[in-house]
Amino acid sequence: MAEKFILEVCAYNFQSCIVAEKAGAHRVELCDNHHESGTTPSYGSIRQAREKTTIALYPIIRPRAGNFFYNQEEMEVIRKDIDICKELGCDGVSVGVLQHNAEIDKEHLKRIVEWAHPMKVTFHRAFDFTPDPIKALEDIIECGCERILTSGQETVAVDGLDTIAKLIKVAADRIIIMPGAGIRASNIERVIRKTGATEYHTSARQKMSNNGVLRRAELMYLGHAYLTDESEVKDILTVGNKTMRRYV
Repeated sequence: MAEKFILEVCAYNFQSCIVAEKAGAHRVELCDNHHESGTTPSYGSIRQAREKTTIALYPIIRPRAGNFFYNQEEMEVIRKDIDICKELGCDGVSVGVLQHNAEIDKEHLKRIVEWAHPMKVTFHRAFDFTPDPIKALEDIIECGCERILTSGQETVAVDGLDTIAKLIKVAADRIIIMPGAGIRASNIERVIRKTGATEYHTSARQKMSNNGVLRRAELMYLGHAYLTDESEVKDILTVGNKTMRRYV
């Protein structure tokens, strides 16, 4: 197990990127639309995040909610969004592409890795929908991705620790396996001890207060805005670093 504990924060706005960097996180996955499990953030959000922070920035590239198989027109949207990330100086992107049978779409993933270069590519939790995680692991390695974000094919990572540990063993340092989904300061020690992973992913989010006065608010559902909880990120880092030193 390596000594360095690396924490990625899932940020749902550029303000959360600022908070994550201030708290000491190492990287952010910038998303939009929390209630859709994350879609591609706007040009303005990516640019603002890049201009206001120096932290490693990986916008999610997901043109819509729903499944992870895309037609040619949607792949063109993905290509153009990747070009924007490259233009704005992002360090990488987070993507996931599957076939109709939920296996990895290697043809399109290889294109995405090529389009993104020299940026790095994380394969996000679309991985958790694949029927055979070991085959999916090998396919993603073949396509040239840098890491896989996974909950071990469970709703939360703490329920998929056996699978995550197996993936790390099979990966054998050929790709980074990054546990994510429900990672908190209260469970990070257990996840580290069970998996031996070196990188972890958390949203550490809290609802933002709404101090404005809304007239006829009943006419529409406005949803909730979320902001990264600085204290939670700091607590995860404290426990994570301490655990790494103890069990290395």
